Amino acid sequence: MLGAILVIMFVVLVAIGTPIAFALGLVSFTGIACLPDIPNMVVFTKMFNGLNSFTLLAVPLFILAANLMNEGGITEKLIECICDLVGHWRGGLAHANVLVSMVFAGISGSSQADTSGVGKIFIPAMEKQGYDKGTSVGVTAASSTLGSIIPPSITMVVYSGIANVSTGALFMSGIVPGILLGIAMMLVVKMFSKKKNFPKRERVPVKTAIAHTLKSLPALMTPIILIGGIVSGLFTPTESAAFACIYALLVGIFFYRSIKVSRLPAILIETMKMASLSLFALATANALGELLSYYRLNVIAQQFFTSLPGGSLIFLLVVVAFFLFVGTFMDAVPAMILFVPIILPSAAALGLSPIILGLIIIVTLALGLVTPPYGLCLLLACNISGTTIEEGFKGALPYFLSSLAVLFLLILFPNFWLAIPKAIFPALF
Repeated sequence: MLGAILVIMFVVLVAIGTPIAFALGLVSFTGIACLPDIPNMVVFTKMFNGLNSFTLLAVPLFILAANLMNEGGITEKLIECICDLVGHWRGGLAHANVLVSMVFAGISGSSQADTSGVGKIFIPAMEKQGYDKGTSVGVTAASSTLGSIIPPSITMVVYSGIANVSTGALFMSGIVPGILLGIAMMLVVKMFSKKKNFPKRERVPVKTAIAHTLKSLPALMTPIILIGGIVSGLFTPTESAAFACIYALLVGIFFYRSIKVSRLPAILIETMKMASLSLFALATANALGELLSYYRLNVIAQQFFTSLPGGSLIFLLVVVAFFLFVGTFMDAVPAMILFVPIILPSAAALGLSPIILGLIIIVTLALGLVTPPYGLCLLLACNISGTTIEEGFKGALPYFLSSLAVLFLLILFPNFWLAIPKAIFPALF
């Protein structure tokens, strides 16, 4: 009876627009307060312990690195370079939008930072060149999801802490799928380029393109430095996030000379605001996880999944369908905190690697960033453009479907995507 009341309470809170972190916290406190065997202090203890992790330091640090890059004009230099390379194609700005997101994903680790930083430049530029609002918003929002998939990735850092798996191995598993997702989106752009007669611009002179490439070299080198450092063991993923901050700061101050010391407090405050959204939701989700464990949902889930016919394939299809639904109203971090511990034992019982399970869950939840009503990347992009959610989602739908096709490839051939992490980290397999 109590369980049903708590579910209804959560649905009502979300329906009336309560922030998901507060909804999780209120349900947790109410549920535990009604259980005589668990003291109320457990809620706050779980919230604190959930954030007491060295790994989670990567979350605010990657957000800070992205903010420093945006403030320092590094993002603009990157956009300028890639537009020089593909801007003369039919639909060049849309192609460049996807390519910039792929590179930016290798720096920031945050889809929302991608939408905010890249979107505020690309969306007005695309609309000025003649793209409709739906396309400019759709391409930007959909390609921003790559920030959660191409390493380094904040959601991968969180998952590795939950599932107790190697963050480096999880990072490596996301490289090929992330590139495939980007290519799939560019194929959709190419298809619509002819149908909608997307604009193109004049080819940039070779000397100009080379000059812009040299200026953007610090930004282009960042993913190589970060991933190379993690793979070589030079630093951990959390240390790589700290290095990215220092690197972006030094490049912005001394190379581009565009970051003013007087702006640093404002940048730090903005970073804390963005990071607190995810971290507070993570804390309250940990408290709710304690309540779910009281009801032994992991045992019930394992019994359910192991009784299904079709083995791991049906299991993964059900997991994807579930997280696609959850992603429409919940951010990736609290969703993983709540449900990954419940389904991990079932995956292990079916012989699935926790790394491939994590990759599939992360890709699925990334798609939730463009699905209403929550769809944070879609909301941010629509806000930049000044258009409606309906028009934005209509523009994003073809790119969402192309990503869904790649996701089904992950499900059909799960072991194929482990080739790179197995080659780099053979001791883990």
